[in-house]
Amino acid sequence: MSEKESMAVIAGPNRLMAEQHRHILLVTGLAGAGRSTALKCLEDIGYEAVDNLPLDLLPLLLAGLGQTTLPDLAKPLAIGIDSRTSGFSSERFIDLVRQLKAESTLKVSLLFLDCEDDVLQRRYTETRRRHPLAQDRPVADGIQRERTLMAPVRDRADLMLDTSDTAIGDLKVLLSGHFGTAARSELAVTVLSFSYRQGLPRESDLVFDVRFLDNPHYNQELKPLTGEDLAVGKAIEADPAFPGFFAALTSLLWPLLPGYEAEGKSYLTIAIGCTGGRHRSVFVAGRLAAWLRDKGRSVTLRHRDLARDLARTAVKDRG
Repeated sequence: MSEKESMAVIAGPNRLMAEQHRHILLVTGLAGAGRSTALKCLEDIGYEAVDNLPLDLLPLLLAGLGQTTLPDLAKPLAIGIDSRTSGFSSERFIDLVRQLKAESTLKVSLLFLDCEDDVLQRRYTETRRRHPLAQDRPVADGIQRERTLMAPVRDRADLMLDTSDTAIGDLKVLLSGHFGTAARSELAVTVLSFSYRQGLPRESDLVFDVRFLDNPHYNQELKPLTGEDLAVGKAIEADPAFPGFFAALTSLLWPLLPGYEAEGKSYLTIAIGCTGGRHRSVFVAGRLAAWLRDKGRSVTLRHRDLARDLARTAVKDRG
């Protein structure tokens, strides 16, 4: 059976599948960015997961699913495919994704997992593994070669997640928010604090810069504390610029949420950044999350760089 013939079978006379629109999530990205971990998280939230499926078998697998009416096989399916997959080429993979998305019985999404180069190198060093695309060369060469190979796929992804500083628990929350199997009628919101020194969060939908607020870092009593401490919060609230800013921020955000829901968006990440990710962004993110919860919204609060900053401070103190 040819590839086109296999794809055609999916659209066969299966009324159950046509009604249910079987969810297919293709999980790809850079080797070492967490594809296997993501698939385990997806299993935990109700997906059937298939990892490292040869590209030639993808249309055959989905054709077989298209012919079944078994209820247990109507679960959403996550399929892991990346540059290590047998028969992989970015052009062919993109073409298959395009064909799958054209099928009326399927709802297909493409997730791309990315990661910073230095974090990828550290992961390979810690596990003592060679990069699959640079068996006889430095890991850095393999990472750059893979970035070039996967760039067209990344550009066509429905969602890109950066796992550089994402704990497994946080990754599961993100995947559940974007691809959860439970019916959700409202937007799931994550409020994320971060440090501009460490770069913008790639998963952010909206970014707000609070570096204009007075910095507690320069107050010797407040410097060792964080934005989660009451004294820091009071100091930031005492800044004359804060009340007007926070009122404007909430006035901007509140009417946006139902608009996003009306457009079918299921997950929103609001990022709040300051210089070090320790004081101002942490406090403002916490305050915004509390405000949204008071309004009845489902909110997850994350502080991306707080633990890193605390660890760096502890090392300096020991030195």
